[in-house]
Amino acid sequence: MKRPVKIVVVDRFAPLRTQLLTLLASLCEDDWARPTAAPRWCVKDVTAHLLGGDIGILSRSRDGSSPPGSAVGSYTELVDLVNRLNQEWVVAARRMSPRLLRELLALMGPEVEAYFSSLDPEAMGGPVSWAGPDSAPVWFDIAREFTERWHHQQQIRDATHEPPLCDPYFLSPVLDTFVRALPHSFRHAVAPEGTVVRLEISGASGGCWFLIRTGPIWELTLESEREPAVDVMLPQDTAWRMFTKGVDPEAARASALVRGDATLASSIFRTVSVIG
Repeated sequence: MKRPVKIVVVDRFAPLRTQLLTLLASLCEDDWARPTAAPRWCVKDVTAHLLGGDIGILSRSRDGSSPPGSAVGSYTELVDLVNRLNQEWVVAARRMSPRLLRELLALMGPEVEAYFSSLDPEAMGGPVSWAGPDSAPVWFDIAREFTERWHHQQQIRDATHEPPLCDPYFLSPVLDTFVRALPHSFRHAVAPEGTVVRLEISGASGGCWFLIRTGPIWELTLESEREPAVDVMLPQDTAWRMFTKGVDPEAARASALVRGDATLASSIFRTVSVIG
């Protein structure tokens, strides 16, 4: 059975950052105030959030310094903590100028990339919470960080009517990372042993994945000898928005082609690959 492979994106952070800095340098004053898909955050706020992510990685992960009161005991507590810390940072960063935000992003980015490059990608780290509670390999957490930076840059691009960054070099690993949430999303889906669900994300950056009911879990694979109980085709532009809560499940479903068990397919449209 062919299974998804390790996602390697350490060398793609710098090109992605270059795209971001070029984009930000092109914005006019009004652009920074434009609303984005992130609730209550304008372009400047999302940019500050990206900077906060870099500072958090260096402070928490590289330097081992966690903010007071950051211990959590459940996923709900984690979501509440992340939302609170994100909002506190964004509010504080509103005092910064757009120029300073760009300069700090240019300064922090190479430090973050050097830290990621220093890690053993095969080592086991903490969980990627939206993919389940178990420990995850470091390469998966790095891939998750890549998706954060890609999708927030895309929110800025959407808000300022700039072309999307959908080249497969960037978007293919993003989608490949997002779909790793599917087994956890399907954990409550009831189906007989061996049931197969097929998801195709159409577009140059997409791909095809299968979920197979194996004992008590759903297993993500790249092939199946059995016919799927349901076949879902989703455009890549809808897929990334769905995984990041940019469209609701009903809107995602309206953009999809579904053949077979629609009830089983519903777990796909409820899959979220971000915290919050």
